[in-house]
Amino acid sequence: MEYTEKFDGAKMDSLVVCEEEMTEALTLVDPAFLRVLEEAAANIRKFHSHQVRNSFILNEDSGVVMGQKVIPVDRAGLYVPGGTAAYPSTVLMDSIPAKIAGVKNVMIVTPPMENGKVNPVILAAAHVAGVDNIYKVGGAQAIAALAYGTETIPKADKIVGPGNQFVAEAKKQVYGQVSI
Repeated sequence: MEYTEKFDGAKMDSLVVCEEEMTEALTLVDPAFLRVLEEAAANIRKFHSHQVRNSFILNEDSGVVMGQKVIPVDRAGLYVPGGTAAYPSTVLMDSIPAKIAGVKNVMIVTPPMENGKVNPVILAAAHVAGVDNIYKVGGAQAIAALAYGTETIPKADKIVGPGNQFVAEAKKQVYGQVSI
């Protein structure tokens, strides 16, 4: 919270995006934009559903048993930039494939605006994509929170998403302790 105030200018009481904030965001976005998000999400789901890998076991006549077991990660952390521009496409393109792959908890970290809220287009995209949790934190501190976990933000098994040079450097620093 200290870094969010220092770097984003937002004084926070909570880092968690609550249901009321999500509902408010959905009323603030243009209904036509919401329809475009839903159409894009359907296209992304259609495409990525063909990439799903499945487990299999082969029993050969010789007695040899071989196979592959595909196990999705439990938690994926998605970094979504929120500074000078909003990227709802990042939300859709990172979260929908994770959901299709069977990730149990898809969570977003994104910097809040100065008023302490997340850009409504980001929240609308997260709603359409079925994101499980959204946290109002950005920058290197968001990557650290995902990599190590905090009292509020659980540790991620994998971190994805674009970011500025500080986010990129933070990812380099935690690589090996968490999948990037």
